Amino acid sequence: MTKQAINYSILSLSLLLFSAGLFFHSCKTSEMIPPEDRTIYVDPYIGSDWNGHVFVGAHVPFGAVQIGPTNYIKGWNWTSGYHYSDSIMTGFSQMHLSGTGIGALGDVLITPFTGEKHFSPGTVREPLKGYASLYTHDRETVEAGFYAVDLLDYDIHVELTATERVGFHRYTFPASDEARIAINLELGIGWDRPEDVMLRQVNDTLIVGHRHSSGWASDRRNFYAIILSKPIEKLEFRPDNKLISEVEAQGKDVVALLSFATQAGEQISLKVGISPVSYEGALNNIKAEIPHWDFEKVREQARDKWNRELAKIDFYHPDEAEMRTFYTAMYHAFYGPVLFNDHDRSFRGTDKEVYLDPGFDNYSIFSLWDTYRALHPLFTIIQTERVDDMINSMLLIYKHQGKLPVWHLLGNETNTMVGYPAVPVVADAVFKGFSGFDHDLAYEAMITSSLIDEDGLKFLREKGFIPADLEQESVSKALEYALADWAIAEFARMRGDSANAAYYRERAQAYRIYFDPETRFMRPVLSDGSFREPFDPFESIHEGYAWTDFTEGNSWQYTFLVPHDVRGLADLMGGDEAFEAKLDSLFFVTGDLGEFASPDISGLVGQYAQGNEPSHHAAYMFNYVGAQHKTARKVRFIMDEWYTDLPDGLPGNEDCGQMSAWYIFSSLGFYPVNSANSVFAIGSPVAHRATIHLPDNKKFTIVAHYNSSENIYVQKIRLNGKDQMRSYITYPEIMQGGKLEFFMGSEPNYEFGRADENRPPEVLVQ
Repeated sequence: MTKQAINYSILSLSLLLFSAGLFFHSCKTSEMIPPEDRTIYVDPYIGSDWNGHVFVGAHVPFGAVQIGPTNYIKGWNWTSGYHYSDSIMTGFSQMHLSGTGIGALGDVLITPFTGEKHFSPGTVREPLKGYASLYTHDRETVEAGFYAVDLLDYDIHVELTATERVGFHRYTFPASDEARIAINLELGIGWDRPEDVMLRQVNDTLIVGHRHSSGWASDRRNFYAIILSKPIEKLEFRPDNKLISEVEAQGKDVVALLSFATQAGEQISLKVGISPVSYEGALNNIKAEIPHWDFEKVREQARDKWNRELAKIDFYHPDEAEMRTFYTAMYHAFYGPVLFNDHDRSFRGTDKEVYLDPGFDNYSIFSLWDTYRALHPLFTIIQTERVDDMINSMLLIYKHQGKLPVWHLLGNETNTMVGYPAVPVVADAVFKGFSGFDHDLAYEAMITSSLIDEDGLKFLREKGFIPADLEQESVSKALEYALADWAIAEFARMRGDSANAAYYRERAQAYRIYFDPETRFMRPVLSDGSFREPFDPFESIHEGYAWTDFTEGNSWQYTFLVPHDVRGLADLMGGDEAFEAKLDSLFFVTGDLGEFASPDISGLVGQYAQGNEPSHHAAYMFNYVGAQHKTARKVRFIMDEWYTDLPDGLPGNEDCGQMSAWYIFSSLGFYPVNSANSVFAIGSPVAHRATIHLPDNKKFTIVAHYNSSENIYVQKIRLNGKDQMRSYITYPEIMQGGKLEFFMGSEPNYEFGRADENRPPEVLVQ
């Protein structure tokens, strides 16, 4: 068969003429599923260069510990503690963030070295003045659940692996009478600053303490315990520490130095447990999770845990680079949220009180402004066993702080970003039938969070809009509130609460106030109801530089942030054709964003910014006006252009899994434009074949016939043997199991998804 255009009629004929060939191809692809060890396709370096900000190190899925290398923090690109461009190691911290725009954590920096005593790694200006060391990537190993590196200045081989709450270090030393291990409680990552830290030697192999810090998290409390495989021969504290005794120090800058004599090739191992509750809890976590010294066993268990999660989707593409890109995206998506409790499930609440086992696992690190869009909808398909616990964790936060989480960081509300983004996540879980949490409490939490006097909500209640001269980021806040209010309205409707359903339905339409029919842009509205002048739809001002009306974006990007009412937005623009033309323009117009634009506005295609979340749904909006072929073309271009298997292979900050969740959905061929309405718009699958493993041993298999880099257009789909011309599928259709077939061609089939009845619905699928 040639690569010439395959229209619908030719495709139908070819199915008949080449059925034998298709049978062979089908058999071949069904056999070429990933091997049992899918971690061979995981490359943790992806996203560690440019501004992906991903964590590189050893951890298990959703684990509280992220043990890994830490460089000097030289700026924004080091928010995870590590950047691919670097070559100097300060040590190995037990906790990191992945893909965030702000740096934090970096707890309990541990560094092996030899020779002269040092109580500091050095400084950015004098990086090798202390115990820091050079390293190179060719003597570094990064795998799912394992990290290793040679510290070149000391000829020390470092290996790291982890369980959920324990980091396992193994250091191979040269022969030395001056082998040392520094434990630094002062240094953190990014904004993190110690407030009260303590280290106490309990016996010759046990150290305990705490590290309480401020920064992005205003009052973060972490406790630790360290068990060593070799008795400590000498313990020393930096002279300016506040010494309580010869074996204990407390203050803001505690650094301890452990000294040993080692033979060539001698290994010293450390088990480092963490706890939000107490150092006794950290010690118990070690006893429960690693009661032995078998490093290879823990490494193998970590790999097995990753394989168990990666196996939830069997993905096949003939190009191994695509396999690496996909499975590394899966790896990144399961970084968090992270467990925020001890092995016995006790935890510290947002109110700083300690609570015993609530009957579920407590989670934290909720980057919700990012992850509500695709990561949490992905969890409702392939992490169904965790969804109830995550929602219960959010409801606990609500009970402790009086509102649902915004950006929650290990017991602290950072209030980072805008909106109340937990609302669509909680609503989505309700709408999809998850029942392991209190729906009455969930409803209460959503209503309460929408009525507090914060971030312009008082203006929204009293005036019906947020005045741009009285509140910063007013347009972005209002648009985020509108889509969340849509979710509350639908929840109220389900409950038979007609008054609240009507009230929030009206609030969900507040986006219309910001739409200027003359320019056809969302614009800031002043107290008197007029639009702010002058107006530049390209200009973006990052918060902190000057007064800003948009959050990490401009009017071009935010004009399309109406995922809950795409048809209503199209009507405002003058109908389907006008909307399609405006959306086309988003992908090719260029303009100056200004000197104060956010660095998050990256991965640009025209003004569409794949590197930041407000744009993530926009390429799929063509489906709503009957132009699915344009969605296919745009989505495939974005995946090809901005996602690769290289260290710079992400278009922007990973943002705790959202950047990868977009890719996972898009690779499979569909995406949740409205993250809470159970509808997925069809795109253009990269997968040649994929099987999603669902609860109750069900499977949802995706096959893309004739798929190639040229054949990017969907001619039709076939769901469970029935041909379809609609450009969407639904959550119930996925979760009941079955088979979705894409028939691909090199030219658009303009009739696919064109008819009104074949476009994605905007009502809940119940």
